[in-house]
Amino acid sequence: MKGRLIVIEGLDGSGKATQAKRLAAALQQRGKRVREISFPNYESPSSALVKMYLSGAFGTQPGDVNAYAASSFYAVDRYAGMKQDWGDFYEDGGILIADRYTTSNAVHQCCKLPREQWDQFLDWLFDFEYGLLGLPAPDLVVYLRLGIETSQHLMSERYHGDEKKKDIHECNMAYLEQAHLAADYCAGRYAWKTVDCAENGSLRTIEEIGAEVWNLASRVIEL
Repeated sequence: MKGRLIVIEGLDGSGKATQAKRLAAALQQRGKRVREISFPNYESPSSALVKMYLSGAFGTQPGDVNAYAASSFYAVDRYAGMKQDWGDFYEDGGILIADRYTTSNAVHQCCKLPREQWDQFLDWLFDFEYGLLGLPAPDLVVYLRLGIETSQHLMSERYHGDEKKKDIHECNMAYLEQAHLAADYCAGRYAWKTVDCAENGSLRTIEEIGAEVWNLASRVIEL
């Protein structure tokens, strides 16, 4: 019996890693077999092209590598992880909590294209990863929605004000604004569950966001 895959998606600074860890820990406390996975897997050789792309080796602007090529870099990294690491665990009924997934390609590559080409790209993307490569499709995608200005502020805090540490996505405001629009579009088209990280202009607490994530996850996992 195959397991379950829950994806935590969102722009940088939205707290994906934090909420993935909290959800995994809560499930483990209830006796569930759980693993956290994160993409890209920078510790694996399979992420080499991703690292080259993000560092600017193929061009200093995100659009210097087209959406289809860049998506393939990330997809191959996921495929390698499935074959060498977490695939058997999932096939044996384990629960995977993913910090980013194919959904990140949808958000960050879709926005390189004209709006009228988004649907064509998204159809190709999900068929490529879930159909042709055989990666598991998520049972639930939780989209942590966060405004661009707040996201940038949190990223600057992460890097202690050193803007040079940002990759070619993180330092490009026009690109991030398009990614925000693309994320909202994908969430609507694919019925991702949206959790707003801010309310009335103020960040919600980790605990408040976590409670909402837990409520959503508990609907797809037998507790």
